[in-house]
Amino acid sequence: MFKNFSLFLFFTTLISGSLISISANSWLGAWIGLEINLLSFIPLISNMKNSTSTESSLKYFIVQALASSILLFSVLILSLNSNFWMEFNMSLNLILNSSLLLKMGAAPFHSWFPEVMEGLSWLMNFILMTWQKLAPMILISYCFFYKFLYIIIIISIIIGSLGGLNQTNLRSLMAYSSINHLGWMLSSMMISFFYWFIYYLFYTLLSFSIIYMFFQMNIYYFTQIFTSLNYNMIMKFIIFCNFLSLGGLPPFTGFLPKWIIIQSLAMDNMFLMTLMVVFTLITLFFYIRLTYTAFMLNTSSNKFYFNLKFNNLLFLLMNFISLFGLIFIIMIYKLM
Repeated sequence: MFKNFSLFLFFTTLISGSLISISANSWLGAWIGLEINLLSFIPLISNMKNSTSTESSLKYFIVQALASSILLFSVLILSLNSNFWMEFNMSLNLILNSSLLLKMGAAPFHSWFPEVMEGLSWLMNFILMTWQKLAPMILISYCFFYKFLYIIIIISIIIGSLGGLNQTNLRSLMAYSSINHLGWMLSSMMISFFYWFIYYLFYTLLSFSIIYMFFQMNIYYFTQIFTSLNYNMIMKFIIFCNFLSLGGLPPFTGFLPKWIIIQSLAMDNMFLMTLMVVFTLITLFFYIRLTYTAFMLNTSSNKFYFNLKFNNLLFLLMNFISLFGLIFIIMIYKLM
């Protein structure tokens, strides 16, 4: 009873910290909200019975504390508003953006992100991939440094695509996928805040659909998918179609937010759009290669058992959105 109440209290504080940071009228208030969010997330990810979880929580705390100190330093200097410091306004803005990017785990400030995700449970990974990026991304929209973030977008997409090529750990793969999608989200923020919200919403839904299945089946490596689902072709088909949807392959739902961004960037920035599409194709190549291997490989090893049932309403709903959402949305648009 006490444990459940503590978890509820930490989750409530986690959400409250992000909301305080988003709705703050000053940078100091935003910093306080980020610190409340950090201090409530550390107890959730730390587990004294699991050394890898404890190590991940320590790494996360050190990185986030460093980013918070840099953020506070730049905010305090900017608040002086003297002529001497205003000459360095561009440099301070770059430092401010860098601290928020470090909090999100965007490349090239990403080295901590896959290592932390490897030691966490699937639920904590989902929170780290989605909710923990919300407040820093909204804050970075207040001080958007176009030239600097243009470079960050390119680096994030390149590292997110190439970093997943040699991964066998699903948590590391999802971490690099998150870095790649972070580049897309930053590019959507360059266009409009509404496009960013659409992309963030679809990314959250698709990530939840995949992570929910991994959580239910207790799967952490690709070899487990190949062996445990060897005779369950329908479940194997659903899992890898969700991967392709997350990669943005049409006609799955994950293509819709990328389609919107591609159409908008094609009119304003053809070079960036072409680069993003090319490196996203590298990600799709990796997913398709895994899909081909999974369907063509037969093994006689022992199978893992799981209790994921097809009559699970949440499972059916999330997979319907992930696999057929694009077709459904196009039909509604045509009818309107």
